[in-house]
Amino acid sequence: MVKKIFKVTLVILGVFAIFCGVYLGFVLNALGAFDKNYTTDELVANYNKRKVEIAHLKRFFNQVVPEHKFVEIEFKNDSTLYRLGVGPLDSLGKSNYHTMFLEWDLHVKSSKVDSVIKTLGWTQKTLQLLKDKLDKAECIQIESGEPAKIGFKRSGLGMYFYNVFDQGVPDSLITHYNDKCNYIFINKMLVLEYAGGAVGGQCFPLE
Repeated sequence: MVKKIFKVTLVILGVFAIFCGVYLGFVLNALGAFDKNYTTDELVANYNKRKVEIAHLKRFFNQVVPEHKFVEIEFKNDSTLYRLGVGPLDSLGKSNYHTMFLEWDLHVKSSKVDSVIKTLGWTQKTLQLLKDKLDKAECIQIESGEPAKIGFKRSGLGMYFYNVFDQGVPDSLITHYNDKCNYIFINKMLVLEYAGGAVGGQCFPLE
């Protein structure tokens, strides 16, 4: 009888341990614990390799975003937007998250997306062209403004970005854009960024 109880207890403990292991793996995967960390050299190498495509992406986006609007858009895949934000700019050219549309996991071909992009003068064709240019640049996200903020890849709870400037980083802002934590200054036209998203600021992962 004692042996039977002992065996049953071991089975229960084994099942519980497996459940905990699976749950922990699921949580770690959701938090991006198994995502690849990219080095500065890898980020710069991709930028240099796709410099023309990134420039085309930036130019196209600047052309289709109205001057008085702020737009951020990230594709999860061809049929889903991971994130879409659209809002007005104030008199200083700044966006306000309290007055903008901002949602996650939207089906590209949906009435909600159509109604939002209509305010920009966009169509489904615009989204297709933008996705194609992002793919060619090996990127997944872009935000309007100066500099253009172009998302390269998600990793962990954050994302790697290229901040691509038109006129170059002003001398007064070089220190800000070279804090070796969120920003790594490459040259006056390019600054790398690692943003932590929902959990707040995070530094570049250690290389």
